[in-house]
Amino acid sequence: MIRKLSPIIEKSKGKPNGKKPAPEEKKLYLEPEYTKSRITDFEFKELVMLPREIDLNEWLASNTTTFFHHINLQYSTISEFCTGESCQTMAVCNTQYYWYDERGKKIKCTAPQYVDFVMSSVQKLVTDEDVFPTKYGKEFPNSFESLVKKICKYLFHVLAHIYSSHFKETLALELHGHLNTLYTHFILFIREFNLVDPKETTIMDDLTEVLCSSGSGSGGSSNGSGNGSSAGAQNHVKER
Repeated sequence: MIRKLSPIIEKSKGKPNGKKPAPEEKKLYLEPEYTKSRITDFEFKELVMLPREIDLNEWLASNTTTFFHHINLQYSTISEFCTGESCQTMAVCNTQYYWYDERGKKIKCTAPQYVDFVMSSVQKLVTDEDVFPTKYGKEFPNSFESLVKKICKYLFHVLAHIYSSHFKETLALELHGHLNTLYTHFILFIREFNLVDPKETTIMDDLTEVLCSSGSGSGGSSNGSGNGSSAGAQNHVKER
């Protein structure tokens, strides 16, 4: 069962208005020549909207399952580079994530171990007929939406890790267009149905602003207003 990750925030010794944001300029995935890469120019804001004739839970189930498979596939393309030696912690920029077992025990693990925990847990949920029913007439559990939110949070961690630690390999494989398209679709979906707390995704606000702002579902301007919170987030060292 997926356990909730409780964030522990520790302030760094640097001053809030110091030079911490400088490293952001070196984020390869923010370079315009790469952020413009897509595999489609489809308007994702329209794609994520709930169709009138579709039940909300059915829509959430279908999309969540699809995102799970696509993100799992995207990670598999760089998995040979994500090892216990290269990624000794599940890190995304200045944030380190921990897994919690079924007893609620905090587990410090390598990135590939964390991703394995995520994918294994999500696989069990999406194939469980009592949670993700596929048979006609079978009801979704009362806890369905909360489970979907947990799944989406963990899938976001995986996507963010790919950008943060394995974008060079993604570029070498010429799969950055696929990654950008998947990220844009996923972010707009979780925003449409408020599935992930904005505080959880703030670590990637700079990328989100470039790919999803200015009303463009498949990209848009890098000068969108955004949430304006990414710079502040860089001034803290977080453990989750």
